[in-house]
Amino acid sequence: MQPRRGKKLPDWLREPLLHFVVLGGLLFAVDHYFFIKAEDPRTIVVTTEVDDEAVELFLRTHQRKPSIEEMDGLQRIWLDNEVLYHEGLELQLDKGDTAIRDRVIFKALSAIDATLKLPPYDDKILRDWFEKHRVKYDEPQRYNFQEAVISGNDTSEATVSAFVATLNENKSGEDANAGLRVFKDRPLATLEQSYGADFSKALDKAPVNEWQAQKTRDGWRAIRLVSITQPKPAVYENLRGVILQDWTDATMAELRTAAVRSLLKKYNVKFETIIPPPE
Repeated sequence: MQPRRGKKLPDWLREPLLHFVVLGGLLFAVDHYFFIKAEDPRTIVVTTEVDDEAVELFLRTHQRKPSIEEMDGLQRIWLDNEVLYHEGLELQLDKGDTAIRDRVIFKALSAIDATLKLPPYDDKILRDWFEKHRVKYDEPQRYNFQEAVISGNDTSEATVSAFVATLNENKSGEDANAGLRVFKDRPLATLEQSYGADFSKALDKAPVNEWQAQKTRDGWRAIRLVSITQPKPAVYENLRGVILQDWTDATMAELRTAAVRSLLKKYNVKFETIIPPPE
């Protein structure tokens, strides 16, 4: 039985490089839940304890329960590592290392790596890959701004607007009752994570060097835009060496994942529980 199929997984769960050893160890730290059934060495059981551990650690990291699709992805990561562990035991790679599960997995993965061969490439292949992953290389638009932190807990629009008016009246733009926070070269993605999408849109339209009351996901804040650095597209020729290394890493990771998933076909996978939708 193969892992249940769900909708498209989040990028962090579909990244091949994250599927082995390190993430597996972080997600599932309780080794005594990982076992081969003595009566059937070709059966892998995803136990209730494995699922419970995955849910607990996901909740601890994301402050919510995983969706069904995310749970499918977590189970696949666990199965990848479990298959590697089984294969490592079959190849007797545990000799001298019986107490360290991750080393057995690493040895099995190294054995698989030795059979993999990087496919031929040329500039067209690298350029195509570069264009598909251009967001990784382009210099994003960046924001320089300041936040005057008002004393007290009142962050209503009226209070912050009055505070902003006081700041703009002072030539120095400072106030004895405020603390100043300076943000330099912040890309759009981090702004949206910290303040919300509406904040970044408002900042784009804000006048330079003028305090304004800006609405964020956590309430109103006093913000002064200092400058915006426009985005700069990456040039393939300037980054070819970096692109080649990134392409090589990603291609080998995909080959590695495919090889491990192929080995999974040798096993009968059973699930003890079905994870309900998150609350």
